Amino acid sequence: MTTTSEEVWALLRELAEAQKQAQQEAERRGQETERKAQETDRQIKELGKQIGGLGEKFGSFTEGLALPSMEQLLRERFGMEVISPSVRVTKGGRHLEIDVLAYANGPVNAAYVVEVKSHPREEGITQLRDLLQRFREFLPEHRDKRLYGILAAVDLTPTLRERVLRDGFYVARIQDQVFTLDVPEGFQPRVY
Repeated sequence: MTTTSEEVWALLRELAEAQKQAQQEAERRGQETERKAQETDRQIKELGKQIGGLGEKFGSFTEGLALPSMEQLLRERFGMEVISPSVRVTKGGRHLEIDVLAYANGPVNAAYVVEVKSHPREEGITQLRDLLQRFREFLPEHRDKRLYGILAAVDLTPTLRERVLRDGFYVARIQDQVFTLDVPEGFQPRVY
């Protein structure tokens, strides 16, 4: 059986058409895969936002839980006159956010920056140190006060507690919905 040139051309046209259809199908599948990947990325980002929102709400809940007992501790133990939760200061496009700020003028002349954490990690210590170092820049009206840091925690490992104390910060822990200081006898805090 001999194949004519017309039959060869017809076969080539069929082959070219089949390749064209296969390429179009591959492109369609690629576009569908890309669309699904973009949708998955969008869902992951949304889930991340929701998880972050839950973390913020839990943090706010912890701060709210801490405030009444922390306020009592700051007044009775340290003689603080003014206690303000959630202090936010903006200067020159930069921000400083303090969970609880307490201070007293007159003979006491001190300020306490309280950082409240549910389950603090090493970054919590760094964050508290950073707040104290930037404090006078953002709140110059307190520049003449002795400045102290308190890390208030719901759950704190013994290792991290020792690290916080070594850095000169007070440790406050919650028990029965009340924050109490958890520092050794003779503890000397660092003054900033």
